[in-house]
Amino acid sequence: MFKDRIEAGFALANKLKKYKNANAIVLAVPKGGVPIGYIVATELGLPMGLILSKKIGHPFNKEYAIGAVNLWGSFVVPHEEVSQEYIDREITRIRTNLKAMQRKFMVGTEPEKILNKTVIVIDDGIATGNTLLAINILKQHHPAKIIIAVPVSSISAYDVLSKQVDEIIALKIPKYFAGVGAYYEQFEDVSEEQVLLYLEKARKGTSKLMKTIQ
Repeated sequence: MFKDRIEAGFALANKLKKYKNANAIVLAVPKGGVPIGYIVATELGLPMGLILSKKIGHPFNKEYAIGAVNLWGSFVVPHEEVSQEYIDREITRIRTNLKAMQRKFMVGTEPEKILNKTVIVIDDGIATGNTLLAINILKQHHPAKIIIAVPVSSISAYDVLSKQVDEIIALKIPKYFAGVGAYYEQFEDVSEEQVLLYLEKARKGTSKLMKTIQ
């Protein structure tokens, strides 16, 4: 069990130390992945950005993901019972919300190019892998390598995602997964104010301008 996200961040950074000062970028999944991503980016001397993406839920079960959207792309798994009208409407709605998040968190920054770079995607844990469906969108911009690094993952999510990326690092893969929060002593919600604080600290802590994928 991890004490908190900060302890988990240092543990992940240790596993990723071969990427120190590499041609790489850390992309944190807000909001829970941001404190961990900050620690990893700082320890490795890498720029940090946010991976602003949201899943597209099935119209009959919103928790079941059929795709993902970010600011510049989308990925959808076709379902016969899901209309294109629904998909288009959801993409528009989700992207509007993501643009609002970008204005709040990333004002004044320019998009980081990921072409031929190693992209390290950080979250505080993976239960189903839905949060990281945007990996399929990242691939469209041809990074050199995509790595997922998390403190804890379910076996099923690990198996699915390991087939989609070049490397996946999960410090804990419990046989009986009890939810991400069960593996932290302290697992409070990360506030928007905390996200902004970590982003500001990341800007000041590295010579590279912290940017986000658009």
